[in-house]
Amino acid sequence: MAGMKILAGNSNRPLTEAVAAYLGAPLTHCQVRRFADMEIFVEIQENVRGQDTFIVQSTSFPANDHLMELLIMTDALRRASARRITAVVPYFGYARQDRKAGPRTPISAKLVANLITRAGADRVLTVDLHAGQIQGFFDIPTDNLFAAPVMVRDIKEKLDLSNVMVVSPDVGGVVRARAIAKRIDAPLAIVDKRRERAGESEVMNIIGEVAGKSCILVDDIVDSGGTLCNAAEALLNEGAKDVYAYITHGVLSGGAVARISSSKLKELVITDTIAPTEAIRLARNIRVITIAGLIGEAIARTAKEESVSSLFD
Repeated sequence: MAGMKILAGNSNRPLTEAVAAYLGAPLTHCQVRRFADMEIFVEIQENVRGQDTFIVQSTSFPANDHLMELLIMTDALRRASARRITAVVPYFGYARQDRKAGPRTPISAKLVANLITRAGADRVLTVDLHAGQIQGFFDIPTDNLFAAPVMVRDIKEKLDLSNVMVVSPDVGGVVRARAIAKRIDAPLAIVDKRRERAGESEVMNIIGEVAGKSCILVDDIVDSGGTLCNAAEALLNEGAKDVYAYITHGVLSGGAVARISSSKLKELVITDTIAPTEAIRLARNIRVITIAGLIGEAIARTAKEESVSSLFD
């Protein structure tokens, strides 16, 4: 991959190293550190003039620090005369604030898109945006990759597809769940829930016949884990044989890991868009699968000006 440079921020260096290994390209030497007052300092320690550069950086916890790292690295590359700068953001933070949910509230996803664009990025590569319309918040080309092929491969290896039912944990996630169900030729069910307040959910009803089935809950983000745990309990109460969950972004904040470990979920499978914590690695029923190959292939196709969307045909 001559003429291409891969740079790692501090949010998820193991994923970046795996992507670079897939591409057969060494990571570009780059220093990202803090001054004594915690200001971020970036120095690109290789010549990048005229190069096609890719910054791999999720805006995961601490979201603001990692976002600033991405912006400052982008500015450093722009001032070093990189030919093209692609912000590879496996987990795009602030994506849940994609509309005015009430009066006098921000649309933070649009603000973050503006910041990345104004910092100097030429294009964006991300994975499973919380809402597809966020692509339109960017005024630069934006590719939204889907973790579905990676999840489907794992489901086929681990489960008996003859007795599987894919379940959307809410009405809003039906399109995402249906895409998985179609790939494995499985029926679809929906959990109808009412959210009383942010971070809490109350499962109301199961739409679909789940009795005797191995149910797979599919979603893009697991944060507190409350929705998943409630949905798993509701499915088991309706006669489901067991419940698995395949989620792209394992935010898992606060006591989420402990909540899921003590829940009736047989297994939660997440990808490594967010670097897993030690608690996640030690959890009895949480497993991490990698999407380094998917991101690496998308980067390679971008560098060679080939189709990225054909990855999901």
